[in-house]
Amino acid sequence: MSTSLIYRSPAGYELVMRALYGRHYSDRMRAVAGEVPDGASVLELCCGPGTLYLRYLRTRTSGYVGIDVNPRFVEQLERRGVDARRLDLAASDEPLPDADAVILQASLYHFLPHPERILDRMLAAARDRAIVSEPIRNLASSNLPLLGRLGRSAADPGVGGHAQRFTEATLEAVMARYRERILKSFPIPGGREWVYVLSGDSAPLPRPADRSGTAAGS
Repeated sequence: MSTSLIYRSPAGYELVMRALYGRHYSDRMRAVAGEVPDGASVLELCCGPGTLYLRYLRTRTSGYVGIDVNPRFVEQLERRGVDARRLDLAASDEPLPDADAVILQASLYHFLPHPERILDRMLAAARDRAIVSEPIRNLASSNLPLLGRLGRSAADPGVGGHAQRFTEATLEAVMARYRERILKSFPIPGGREWVYVLSGDSAPLPRPADRSGTAAGS
């Protein structure tokens, strides 16, 4: 399957993402970046054009690796001196590089119907934490034809298999499997995505957390 027009240009991809998220596009990036400790090493899965790292993490992290299936994004990041690697994570089961923080933004739906497979790999690679930010209100399913087409095109990097999307209930059901690892969970401004921060395999298990991000009993 050929890559959609949106995914052929990092600049075009960025423009469409801003159109889809509106004024909350930067809020999502800041929310995710705010969960990365200063000085941490970072592994970002489905990193796209590397916006999170280039704009919000580059000056305060000790290392970064970005993984994406799109060769154009990977090549552009390599030209900018970023450690970027091309890999179809849905088709490969190879272990992920270790990092203090492992991040997956707006891409968990790519791994349906078995998202636990990528989540388990993230936790195994995370020395401290895994951060997942996922849409629960999706423009791809909009009743407005133009908006729906734009959302579906933006959601498909050209590898197919993207008919399913998460709702708040289905995302919460998946994350319930990891309830003992949840440090916090919260919606981004505008409520379109939920962010989950989970303790990595090498970190001590936290006390149970509620959906506001406060540990139970604190």
